[in-house]
Amino acid sequence: MAGPLEGLRILEFAGLGAGPFCGMMLADNGADVVLIDRPTRARQGDAAKDVLNRSRQRVVLDLKQPESVEIVKRFARTADGIIEGFRPGVMERLGLGPDDLLKENPRLVYGRMTGWGQSGPIADRAGHDINYIALSGALDACGRAGGAPTPPVNLIGDFGGGGMFLAFGMLAGILSARATGRGQTIDCAMTDGSALLSAMLWTMRAQGRWPGARGENLLDTGAHFYDSYETADGLYVAVGAIEPQFYAQFCERLGVAGDPQFASQMDRAAWPALKRRVAAIFASKTRQEWVDIFAGADACFSPVLSMGEALAHPQNVARRTFIEIDGVAQPAPGPRFSMTPAAAPDMPRPAPGDGRRLIAALGYDDETLSLFEAKGVFGVRMESADVV
Repeated sequence: MAGPLEGLRILEFAGLGAGPFCGMMLADNGADVVLIDRPTRARQGDAAKDVLNRSRQRVVLDLKQPESVEIVKRFARTADGIIEGFRPGVMERLGLGPDDLLKENPRLVYGRMTGWGQSGPIADRAGHDINYIALSGALDACGRAGGAPTPPVNLIGDFGGGGMFLAFGMLAGILSARATGRGQTIDCAMTDGSALLSAMLWTMRAQGRWPGARGENLLDTGAHFYDSYETADGLYVAVGAIEPQFYAQFCERLGVAGDPQFASQMDRAAWPALKRRVAAIFASKTRQEWVDIFAGADACFSPVLSMGEALAHPQNVARRTFIEIDGVAQPAPGPRFSMTPAAAPDMPRPAPGDGRRLIAALGYDDETLSLFEAKGVFGVRMESADVV
């Protein structure tokens, strides 16, 4: 079995970050994802090691040429969905917007990934993950008391509120199209997605359980029982002992069980002093010593592992959370399906003839394909570049 999405065909217009992550999720789980690349697209690093672009068929098309636009339209006739991440209006100017392609295939689901969305006063403005989560309020919740907001790399905007948000939207849209015979456009904005990821914080805010400034609340390092702490060897451990039964075990292993100062777990006024005490205790031993002390305890404790260390942790090894393909360590496809497990991914690689083969399957004869190739309508390129 190729995975639960076997039989779906998705056209993905090449981009960075969120769009490729969406395409990777769909391809990992069995969808036939055809990556439409551009001849002059700048790349980041070694293209052959780009995990986000694994498991795709790919063709390079010069979308400034009318023949390439027609090729995309033919692809669209056979596709279930489109993924594109250009600024609003770009695809329309190419003649490949939703109205154009839904004429070719009324059941098509047209997924649009942007930072700000397709509408609004700054819809056409440039931005990155940090900007989108700043506007949604998500970034303001990230960081320590008295400090600046700390971007959680680009996990919230690009990947959680972007790529995964669009992957959900694509599958929901395709289910609807199969039931109704009608496709539609999905306007997926990373600002909207990061706001949606914050739903629990909005609940806590409404209930009065998120009353403090940044770094003063339950889940943002305000509490002494929900934070990371440095150990004697300069490494870190993480604690999330929220529930009373877990907090009790945390206090026991920390050596403060019965200490009256730790008895009032939810006394916010006591949190700063307790954090200082917990920090001093953790600083007295190495990370491994604390791992040994907390072994077997339900105290919501874990070592903070580097990416390299995560590869070797017994839990990750047992579940094959990470795999190695062509010498590249990477996260395994997920989630896990009992009846339709995903196949092992393939790393991106140049495949001479793939573009011609894919386009030939659309009904073009050899003479036409040779003319297209000579004119530069399509090709196969996979160069690397040091572009950020």
